[in-house]
Amino acid sequence: MKGYVFHGTGQSAWEEVPDPAIKEPTDAIVRVGVVTICGTDLHILAGDVPGVRPGTVLGHEAVGEIVETGSAVRTVRPGDRVLVSCITACGRCAYCCQAAYGQCRGGGGWILGHLIDGTQAEYVRVPYADLSVYPVPGAMDSAEAVLLADIFPTSYEVGVLNGHVRPGDTVVVVGAGPIGLAAIATARLFSPERIVAVDLAPARLEAARQLGADAVADARETPELLVADLTDGLGANVVIEAVGVPESFELCTRMVRPGGHVANVGVHGAPATLHLEDLWLKNVTITTGLVDTYSTPTLLRMTAAGRLPTSQLVTHTFPLDRIEEAYNVFAGAADTGALKVVLGGEQHEVVAVGAA
Repeated sequence: MKGYVFHGTGQSAWEEVPDPAIKEPTDAIVRVGVVTICGTDLHILAGDVPGVRPGTVLGHEAVGEIVETGSAVRTVRPGDRVLVSCITACGRCAYCCQAAYGQCRGGGGWILGHLIDGTQAEYVRVPYADLSVYPVPGAMDSAEAVLLADIFPTSYEVGVLNGHVRPGDTVVVVGAGPIGLAAIATARLFSPERIVAVDLAPARLEAARQLGADAVADARETPELLVADLTDGLGANVVIEAVGVPESFELCTRMVRPGGHVANVGVHGAPATLHLEDLWLKNVTITTGLVDTYSTPTLLRMTAAGRLPTSQLVTHTFPLDRIEEAYNVFAGAADTGALKVVLGGEQHEVVAVGAA
Protein backbone atom coordinates (compact mmCIF):
# COMPACT_ATOMS: atom_id res chain seq x y z
CA MET A 1 0.00 0.00 0.00
CA LYS A 2 0.99 3.67 0.04
CA GLY A 3 1.31 5.97 3.02
CA TYR A 4 2.61 9.43 3.89
CA VAL A 5 5.95 8.82 5.60
CA PHE A 6 7.94 11.12 7.87
CA HIS A 7 11.67 10.99 7.11
CA GLY A 8 12.96 13.67 9.48
CA THR A 9 12.52 17.40 9.98
CA GLY A 10 11.06 18.90 6.82
CA GLN A 11 11.17 15.60 4.93
CA SER A 12 8.18 13.42 4.01
CA ALA A 13 6.79 11.51 1.03
CA TRP A 14 3.78 9.56 -0.27
CA GLU A 15 5.38 6.18 -0.95
CA GLU A 16 5.11 2.40 -0.82
CA VAL A 17 5.00 0.97 2.71
CA PRO A 18 4.25 -2.53 4.07
CA ASP A 19 0.61 -3.50 4.45
CA PRO A 20 -0.50 -3.53 8.10
CA ALA A 21 -1.32 -6.85 9.73
CA ILE A 22 -3.03 -8.01 12.91
CA LYS A 23 -0.41 -8.18 15.68
CA GLU A 24 -2.61 -8.55 18.75
CA PRO A 25 -6.06 -10.11 19.20
CA THR A 26 -7.43 -6.66 20.09
CA ASP A 27 -6.34 -5.10 16.76
CA ALA A 28 -8.45 -4.11 13.77
CA ILE A 29 -7.37 -3.27 10.22
CA VAL A 30 -9.23 -0.34 8.67
CA ARG A 31 -9.38 0.52 4.97
CA VAL A 32 -9.03 4.29 5.07
CA GLY A 33 -11.79 6.22 3.33
CA VAL A 34 -11.27 9.79 4.56
CA VAL A 35 -8.41 11.41 6.46
CA THR A 36 -7.46 14.94 7.42
CA ILE A 37 -4.31 16.84 8.33
CA CYS A 38 -3.79 18.22 11.84
CA GLY A 39 -1.70 21.14 13.03
CA THR A 40 0.18 18.57 15.11
CA ASP A 41 1.32 16.93 11.85
CA LEU A 42 2.91 20.24 10.90
CA HIS A 43 4.61 20.36 14.31
CA ILE A 44 6.03 16.87 13.61
CA LEU A 45 7.41 17.96 10.24
CA ALA A 46 8.92 21.03 11.91
CA GLY A 47 10.80 18.81 14.36
CA ASP A 48 8.76 19.83 17.42
CA VAL A 49 7.73 16.25 18.33
CA PRO A 50 10.98 14.29 18.73
CA GLY A 51 9.19 11.06 19.67
CA VAL A 52 8.20 10.49 16.04
CA ARG A 53 10.83 8.29 14.40
CA PRO A 54 11.79 8.64 10.73
CA GLY A 55 9.93 6.02 8.72
CA THR A 56 6.62 6.51 10.57
CA VAL A 57 3.39 6.92 8.60
CA LEU A 58 1.78 10.14 9.80
CA GLY A 59 -1.85 10.85 10.68
CA HIS A 60 -4.12 10.18 13.64
CA GLU A 61 -7.63 10.84 12.27
CA ALA A 62 -9.67 8.79 9.80
CA VAL A 63 -12.99 7.33 8.80
CA GLY A 64 -12.91 3.97 7.05
CA GLU A 65 -14.18 0.42 6.82
CA ILE A 66 -13.18 -2.45 9.07
CA VAL A 67 -11.65 -5.18 6.89
CA GLU A 68 -10.21 -7.49 9.55
CA THR A 69 -10.35 -7.89 13.32
CA GLY A 70 -8.39 -9.80 15.90
CA SER A 71 -10.01 -12.66 17.79
CA ALA A 72 -10.71 -10.55 20.90
CA VAL A 73 -12.54 -7.67 19.16
CA ARG A 74 -16.22 -7.71 20.07
CA THR A 75 -17.81 -4.34 19.22
CA VAL A 76 -17.05 -4.00 15.49
CA ARG A 77 -16.74 -6.40 12.59
CA PRO A 78 -15.64 -6.35 8.93
CA GLY A 79 -17.83 -4.10 6.84
CA ASP A 80 -18.53 -1.57 9.61
CA ARG A 81 -17.83 2.11 8.82
CA VAL A 82 -15.96 3.57 11.77
CA LEU A 83 -14.32 6.70 13.08
CA VAL A 84 -10.69 6.07 14.02
CA SER A 85 -10.00 8.15 17.13
CA CYS A 86 -6.78 10.11 17.56
CA ILE A 87 -6.47 8.44 20.98
CA THR A 88 -6.08 4.71 21.59
CA ALA A 89 -7.30 3.26 24.90
CA CYS A 90 -6.34 -0.04 26.49
CA GLY A 91 -9.34 0.24 28.84
CA ARG A 92 -7.57 -1.38 31.80
CA CYS A 93 -4.83 0.89 33.15
CA ALA A 94 -5.42 3.35 36.00
CA TYR A 95 -5.85 6.29 33.62
CA CYS A 96 -8.28 4.49 31.31
CA CYS A 97 -10.37 3.54 34.34
CA GLN A 98 -10.80 7.29 34.90
CA ALA A 99 -11.59 7.92 31.20
CA ALA A 100 -8.24 9.75 30.92
CA TYR A 101 -7.47 7.81 27.76
CA GLY A 102 -4.90 10.31 26.52
CA GLN A 103 -2.65 9.25 29.40
CA CYS A 104 -3.12 5.50 28.82
CA ARG A 105 -0.23 3.46 30.23
CA GLY A 106 -1.29 0.17 28.66
CA GLY A 107 0.04 0.81 25.17
CA GLY A 108 -2.43 3.50 24.16
CA GLY A 109 -2.70 7.27 24.32
CA TRP A 110 -1.63 9.24 21.28
CA ILE A 111 0.20 6.54 19.36
CA LEU A 112 -1.18 6.66 15.79
CA GLY A 113 1.16 8.72 13.63
CA HIS A 114 3.34 9.26 16.70
CA LEU A 115 4.71 6.02 18.10
CA ILE A 116 3.26 3.66 15.47
CA ASP A 117 2.16 4.03 11.86
CA GLY A 118 -0.84 6.29 11.46
CA THR A 119 -3.87 6.90 9.31
CA GLN A 120 -2.52 8.82 6.30
CA ALA A 121 -2.32 5.64 4.27
CA GLU A 122 -4.57 3.26 2.39
CA TYR A 123 -4.89 0.96 5.43
CA VAL A 124 -4.14 1.35 9.14
CA ARG A 125 -3.79 -1.04 12.08
CA VAL A 126 -5.74 0.19 15.11
CA PRO A 127 -4.79 -1.35 18.47
CA TYR A 128 -7.46 -1.87 21.14
CA ALA A 129 -10.18 -1.49 18.53
CA ASP A 130 -13.10 -1.98 20.91
CA LEU A 131 -12.33 1.34 22.65
CA SER A 132 -10.53 3.17 19.85
CA VAL A 133 -12.96 3.16 16.92
CA TYR A 134 -16.58 4.30 16.87
CA PRO A 135 -19.34 3.24 14.46
CA VAL A 136 -20.42 6.15 12.26
CA PRO A 137 -24.18 6.74 11.86
CA GLY A 138 -25.29 5.67 8.40
CA ALA A 139 -26.51 9.09 7.23
CA MET A 140 -23.44 11.01 8.37
CA ASP A 141 -20.97 12.15 5.73
CA SER A 142 -17.46 10.81 6.31
CA ALA A 143 -15.96 14.27 5.78
CA GLU A 144 -18.05 15.52 8.71
CA ALA A 145 -17.30 12.52 10.89
CA VAL A 146 -13.53 12.76 10.49
CA LEU A 147 -13.54 16.13 12.28
CA LEU A 148 -14.73 14.26 15.39
CA ALA A 149 -11.53 12.21 15.50
CA ASP A 150 -9.52 15.05 17.00
CA ILE A 151 -10.35 18.76 16.64
CA PHE A 152 -13.87 18.73 18.07
CA PRO A 153 -13.16 16.53 21.11
CA THR A 154 -9.89 18.40 21.68
CA SER A 155 -11.54 21.82 21.59
CA TYR A 156 -14.49 20.66 23.67
CA GLU A 157 -12.61 18.73 26.34
CA VAL A 158 -9.29 20.60 26.64
CA GLY A 159 -10.70 24.03 25.89
CA VAL A 160 -14.36 24.38 26.81
CA LEU A 161 -14.74 21.79 29.57
CA ASN A 162 -11.31 22.32 31.16
CA GLY A 163 -11.98 26.05 30.97
CA HIS A 164 -15.29 25.60 32.83
CA VAL A 165 -17.31 27.69 30.40
CA ARG A 166 -20.63 28.63 32.01
CA PRO A 167 -23.79 30.50 30.96
CA GLY A 168 -23.20 34.25 30.99
CA ASP A 169 -19.41 34.01 30.69
CA THR A 170 -17.15 36.08 28.52
CA VAL A 171 -15.04 33.61 26.56
CA VAL A 172 -11.98 34.62 24.53
CA VAL A 173 -10.51 32.21 21.98
CA VAL A 174 -6.98 33.10 20.88
CA GLY A 175 -6.38 31.50 17.50
CA ALA A 176 -9.16 31.07 14.93
CA GLY A 177 -7.72 28.08 13.15
CA PRO A 178 -9.63 24.78 13.11
CA ILE A 179 -9.14 24.12 16.85
CA GLY A 180 -10.15 27.64 17.81
CA LEU A 181 -13.19 27.57 15.55
CA ALA A 182 -14.28 24.24 17.02
CA ALA A 183 -13.84 25.79 20.48
CA ILE A 184 -16.14 28.65 19.47
CA ALA A 185 -18.74 26.21 18.16
CA THR A 186 -18.70 24.05 21.30
CA ALA A 187 -18.47 26.97 23.75
CA ARG A 188 -21.79 28.20 22.32
CA LEU A 189 -23.45 25.07 23.71
CA PHE A 190 -23.07 26.61 27.20
CA SER A 191 -24.72 29.98 26.36
CA PRO A 192 -21.89 32.37 27.23
CA GLU A 193 -22.76 36.07 27.19
CA ARG A 194 -20.17 36.70 24.51
CA ILE A 195 -17.36 35.00 22.62
CA VAL A 196 -14.39 37.01 21.37
CA ALA A 197 -12.05 35.57 18.72
CA VAL A 198 -8.47 36.77 18.33
CA ASP A 199 -6.32 36.04 15.28
CA LEU A 200 -3.99 37.64 12.75
CA ALA A 201 -5.85 36.57 9.58
CA PRO A 202 -8.97 38.50 8.48
CA ALA A 203 -10.38 35.40 6.73
CA ARG A 204 -10.17 33.40 9.94
CA LEU A 205 -11.76 36.17 11.96
CA GLU A 206 -14.63 36.21 9.45
CA ALA A 207 -14.92 32.42 9.82
CA ALA A 208 -15.07 32.93 13.59
CA ARG A 209 -17.97 35.37 13.17
CA GLN A 210 -19.85 32.90 11.00
CA LEU A 211 -19.39 30.16 13.60
CA GLY A 212 -20.70 32.28 16.47
CA ALA A 213 -18.08 34.76 17.70
CA ASP A 214 -19.76 37.97 18.89
CA ALA A 215 -16.63 40.09 18.50
CA VAL A 216 -13.26 39.67 16.81
CA ALA A 217 -9.88 41.31 17.34
CA ASP A 218 -6.64 41.47 15.42
CA ALA A 219 -3.92 40.01 17.64
CA ARG A 220 -1.62 42.91 16.68
CA GLU A 221 -4.01 45.55 18.00
CA THR A 222 -3.93 44.99 21.79
CA PRO A 223 -7.01 42.75 22.10
CA GLU A 224 -6.77 42.87 25.89
CA LEU A 225 -8.08 46.45 25.70
CA LEU A 226 -11.18 45.30 23.80
CA VAL A 227 -11.79 42.55 26.35
CA ALA A 228 -11.38 45.03 29.20
CA ASP A 229 -13.87 47.40 27.55
CA LEU A 230 -16.43 44.61 27.10
CA THR A 231 -16.14 43.43 30.71
CA ASP A 232 -15.95 46.71 32.66
CA GLY A 233 -12.25 46.09 33.21
CA LEU A 234 -12.62 42.64 34.75
CA GLY A 235 -11.31 40.52 31.88
CA ALA A 236 -12.59 37.24 30.47
CA ASN A 237 -13.98 34.40 32.56
CA VAL A 238 -12.35 31.88 30.23
CA VAL A 239 -9.50 32.31 27.76
CA ILE A 240 -8.72 29.42 25.41
CA GLU A 241 -5.23 29.31 23.87
CA ALA A 242 -5.43 27.63 20.45
CA VAL A 243 -2.18 28.65 18.78
CA GLY A 244 0.79 27.17 20.60
CA VAL A 245 3.34 30.00 20.66
CA PRO A 246 4.71 31.88 23.69
CA GLU A 247 3.17 35.21 22.68
CA SER A 248 -0.36 33.80 22.45
CA PHE A 249 -0.11 32.07 25.84
CA GLU A 250 1.15 35.23 27.51
CA LEU A 251 -1.65 37.23 25.85
CA CYS A 252 -4.16 34.80 27.36
CA THR A 253 -2.84 35.38 30.86
CA ARG A 254 -3.21 39.15 30.38
CA MET A 255 -6.87 38.87 29.37
CA VAL A 256 -8.18 36.56 32.11
CA ARG A 257 -10.00 38.03 35.10
CA PRO A 258 -9.30 37.21 38.76
CA GLY A 259 -10.79 33.78 39.46
CA GLY A 260 -10.87 32.96 35.75
CA HIS A 261 -9.52 30.07 33.70
CA VAL A 262 -6.87 29.86 31.00
CA ALA A 263 -7.28 26.61 29.05
CA ASN A 264 -4.23 25.87 26.91
CA VAL A 265 -5.02 23.72 23.87
CA GLY A 266 -2.18 24.73 21.54
CA VAL A 267 0.85 22.48 20.94
CA HIS A 268 3.90 24.39 22.12
CA GLY A 269 7.34 23.85 20.63
CA ALA A 270 9.10 26.53 22.69
CA PRO A 271 8.99 27.72 26.34
CA ALA A 272 6.56 30.43 27.36
CA THR A 273 7.04 32.83 30.26
CA LEU A 274 4.63 32.38 33.17
CA HIS A 275 4.28 35.83 34.73
CA LEU A 276 3.66 34.76 38.30
CA GLU A 277 4.59 38.26 39.46
CA ASP A 278 1.22 39.32 38.02
CA LEU A 279 -0.79 36.11 38.38
CA TRP A 280 -0.01 34.84 41.88
CA LEU A 281 -2.70 36.95 43.58
CA LYS A 282 -5.44 36.56 40.92
CA ASN A 283 -6.73 33.05 41.74
CA VAL A 284 -6.27 32.08 38.10
CA THR A 285 -6.53 28.43 37.05
CA ILE A 286 -4.31 27.37 34.13
CA THR A 287 -4.94 23.98 32.56
CA THR A 288 -3.14 22.04 29.88
CA GLY A 289 -4.06 18.74 28.35
CA LEU A 290 -3.98 16.09 25.70
CA VAL A 291 -7.46 15.14 24.59
CA ASP A 292 -8.95 11.98 26.10
CA THR A 293 -11.81 11.59 23.55
CA TYR A 294 -14.31 10.48 26.19
CA SER A 295 -16.74 12.94 24.57
CA THR A 296 -16.57 11.38 21.08
CA PRO A 297 -19.84 9.36 21.34
CA THR A 298 -21.69 12.49 22.51
CA LEU A 299 -20.23 14.60 19.72
CA LEU A 300 -21.15 11.95 17.15
CA ARG A 301 -24.77 12.04 18.33
CA MET A 302 -24.84 15.84 18.31
CA THR A 303 -23.40 15.99 14.80
CA ALA A 304 -25.92 13.43 13.57
CA ALA A 305 -28.65 15.65 15.06
CA GLY A 306 -27.30 18.73 13.27
CA ARG A 307 -26.13 20.45 16.47
CA LEU A 308 -22.48 20.96 15.44
CA PRO A 309 -21.32 22.83 12.30
CA THR A 310 -18.59 20.35 11.40
CA SER A 311 -18.93 20.63 7.63
CA GLN A 312 -18.43 24.40 7.74
CA LEU A 313 -14.78 23.90 8.69
CA VAL A 314 -13.91 21.88 5.56
CA THR A 315 -12.49 24.27 2.96
CA HIS A 316 -10.46 21.95 0.69
CA THR A 317 -10.75 18.35 -0.47
CA PHE A 318 -8.21 16.18 -2.29
CA PRO A 319 -7.77 12.58 -3.37
CA LEU A 320 -5.55 10.70 -0.95
CA ASP A 321 -2.72 10.43 -3.47
CA ARG A 322 -2.47 14.24 -3.61
CA ILE A 323 -1.56 14.45 0.06
CA GLU A 324 1.69 16.33 -0.58
CA GLU A 325 -0.28 19.09 -2.30
CA ALA A 326 -2.82 19.03 0.53
CA TYR A 327 -0.04 19.52 3.11
CA ASN A 328 1.21 22.55 1.19
CA VAL A 329 -2.28 24.06 1.09
CA PHE A 330 -2.83 23.42 4.81
CA ALA A 331 0.60 24.74 5.82
CA GLY A 332 0.05 27.87 3.73
CA ALA A 333 -3.29 28.69 5.30
CA ALA A 334 -2.53 32.42 5.45
CA ASP A 335 -2.49 32.47 1.64
CA THR A 336 -4.88 29.62 0.80
CA GLY A 337 -7.60 30.27 3.38
CA ALA A 338 -7.44 26.61 4.42
CA LEU A 339 -9.20 25.53 7.59
CA LYS A 340 -9.63 21.75 7.44
CA VAL A 341 -8.28 19.84 4.47
CA VAL A 342 -9.99 16.48 3.87
CA LEU A 343 -8.54 13.72 1.70
CA GLY A 344 -10.35 10.76 0.16
CA GLY A 345 -14.05 10.10 -0.26
CA GLU A 346 -16.04 12.03 -2.84
CA GLN A 347 -14.20 15.07 -4.23
CA HIS A 348 -15.83 18.47 -4.48
CA GLU A 349 -14.59 21.85 -5.55
CA VAL A 350 -14.07 23.73 -2.36
CA VAL A 351 -15.49 26.48 -0.77
CA ALA A 352 -16.81 26.87 2.73
CA VAL A 353 -16.39 29.15 5.74
CA GLY A 354 -13.18 31.15 5.70
CA ALA A 355 -11.93 30.12 2.28
CA ALA A 356 -9.88 32.75 0.49
